[in-house]
Amino acid sequence: MTSSFPRPHKRVRRTLIAAAASLGLLGASGAAFAQAWPAKTVRIVVGFAPGGTTDVMARVVAQGLTEALGQTVIVENKPGASGNIAAGDVIKAAPDGYTVLVAPTSVETANPSLFKSNILPSRDLTPVMGIGCTQMYLITRPGLEVKDAKALVALAKAQPGKLSYASAGTGTPPQLAGELFKQSTGTFITHVPYRGAAPALQDVMASQADMAFDPGIAFPHIKSGKVKLLAVASDKKSPFFPDVPTYAELGIKDASLDIWFGVWVPNNTPADVSARLIRELNKILVTPAVKQRFGDLGAEPVPLETAEFRKLLAQEGKVLSALIRDRKIVVE
Repeated sequence: MTSSFPRPHKRVRRTLIAAAASLGLLGASGAAFAQAWPAKTVRIVVGFAPGGTTDVMARVVAQGLTEALGQTVIVENKPGASGNIAAGDVIKAAPDGYTVLVAPTSVETANPSLFKSNILPSRDLTPVMGIGCTQMYLITRPGLEVKDAKALVALAKAQPGKLSYASAGTGTPPQLAGELFKQSTGTFITHVPYRGAAPALQDVMASQADMAFDPGIAFPHIKSGKVKLLAVASDKKSPFFPDVPTYAELGIKDASLDIWFGVWVPNNTPADVSARLIRELNKILVTPAVKQRFGDLGAEPVPLETAEFRKLLAQEGKVLSALIRDRKIVVE
């Protein structure tokens, strides 16, 4: 039986075949997305002012990604609310791989307990990987008559409330480290919040405050004797001060708080894009130049794959949410 429809002209047939092939390619476009990405500028959003640890890390990463991806990667600073403004910007962005958040983990693990906000990164953002960390360091003013952390605890117990610790501000990691220390050691030390780690450090050096939990900016002042370093506020040895005892070595339990930094993308960002980011960041973070630049910040580049990063976020969130609740820490 022959068809009642006329056979198309050869040229028309070729056009139809080409169109069908084109549609087939479009159907596979999801799988090919990572190969096409990025086709334009990628934006890394940072929730802190230029020059700070998060900003510098993001700029180091942006430079490496620009070279690796063959497209410009820029850093856009949106400071405010301890990173919440930047997180909110990324949450609202299109999930197309062109908007990325670089932030400390506290944006997800502490901020939801500190701020009355609808921003919930654990629900509204997808973690990609960890990129590095800084440890904190228990430092005191040079004239404080204690030779080690055990003597400091003894002094604090003998004079409840008389000693003071300076922090970068209420709800910041240095304050949370201070409260973990007090909770662990059973001490009462008065908290004095400042607008940043630098002014807090200045007042410890000027003997206006007795101590601080420094996020790695005091290194030159430790070496010059302008402050005393008593302990690494971590269970892990410091690569910068390998002879200084850690909390684990001193028997101070459940008080460690390393400051981790990572990468998030909007939910529903193509998995291929995240996979490409992970591949390139793993290469970037192990280069000597990046190790040196992070080291200048008192930080280490530490690639942390997605599963491990999620585990870290869950554990840290559990500890910090309980601490904030139990210590009644409120951001005014």
